[in-house]
Amino acid sequence: MALELAELVTAAKAGDRKAFEELVRATCADTYTLAYRLTGKEEDAQDVMQEAYLRAWKGLKRYRGEAAFTTWMYRITANCASSHLSRRTRDRHDRLDDDHVLADDRLDSDPEARAGAASQRDRLQSALASLSPEMRSVVVLRDVYDLPHEVIAAELGISEGAAKVRLHRARRKLRERLFPLRGEDNEERDAHAV
Repeated sequence: MALELAELVTAAKAGDRKAFEELVRATCADTYTLAYRLTGKEEDAQDVMQEAYLRAWKGLKRYRGEAAFTTWMYRITANCASSHLSRRTRDRHDRLDDDHVLADDRLDSDPEARAGAASQRDRLQSALASLSPEMRSVVVLRDVYDLPHEVIAAELGISEGAAKVRLHRARRKLRERLFPLRGEDNEERDAHAV
């Protein structure tokens, strides 16, 4: 697949729109998944994905091939998601609850397993959504897409040390949210009661 993508990139850089359309088809599922994980909303993810591919098309001539095309798309998508979330925060309106549950057709047909997986997915999505956009970006890019700290730092415009600190804090918050230790809930309630 990497060889096919490289050939498509070469053709697309030469102006072949059909080759770029094939690149989009080959990478859209991963691009959408990243956009959804970074934004937490289906509509926002679609907007981010559209913007990412538009930027990719416009900037394709500048793509040097030092990283895989998919990695380049991850970077563009992360930047678009960050910009989108900044605009959304700036233009915040009353939000409607999003009760949409994503179906995972890779699970076998056991209803109990499906229910458990859906519950875990909802808990994880809720925990990710509770993080600030800055923390969510770092944890998704590192733990889901396995990008190195230096790449994450460069893409987010922060130092590598700051990326590591944000990742550590984000992981700690996720752990506290997903796997609270005995007494943590009581300590939180006591702290809020004072």
